[in-house]
Amino acid sequence: MALRTLFVTRLYEAELAGERGFAQFNADLVDACQMLADEDAAGRAWCRSNGYGGYTSYASLSDLPQRASAFAALKTRLDRHARAYAEALSLNLGGGRLRLDDLWINVLKPGAAHTGHIHPHSVLSGTYYVDVPAGASALKLEDPRLPLMMAAPPRLSEAPEEDRTFVYLRPQAGTLYLWESFLRHEVPANGARRPRVSISFNYGWR
Repeated sequence: MALRTLFVTRLYEAELAGERGFAQFNADLVDACQMLADEDAAGRAWCRSNGYGGYTSYASLSDLPQRASAFAALKTRLDRHARAYAEALSLNLGGGRLRLDDLWINVLKPGAAHTGHIHPHSVLSGTYYVDVPAGASALKLEDPRLPLMMAAPPRLSEAPEEDRTFVYLRPQAGTLYLWESFLRHEVPANGARRPRVSISFNYGWR
């Protein structure tokens, strides 16, 4: 008997905390995120109207790397990791390249959640974690085949990670995850006593 693994979903993970100058880099991001959360009235209004528990710049600001040097420094790092991930995925970019299309802040207050979703019209998506207090919610990833498994039994509780229907990732400050944008994901309710701060992004191909 032989088993072959086909059509694998690969998650990219990196820890920036070990890089030189990380403490100042991340502290600058903390300050920049707080500044925008305080000053972005349009973003706060969108959050109230759409029931977002905390603050996100998703619908209000599209120029974060130009707005603050901390975000420009993050973009430089993200570009490097996106190139490495694309190579690991054997993506044939032809005459185009991956470009950062969207970059937005997420400040998830205690008890708030972000329901399951994908990122259409993008190639790669991901999140960098700025501040992850004790008890903060994980990132929940869903097997992309799940909608097709209409009559399948559940997986064993002790199934290896690659066979599970849902995988829960627990980042820390400095963790970077990238995934292909078709991968459905969500953030369960934040169990920490203070906000969980992250920066999400999309890369397109053109």
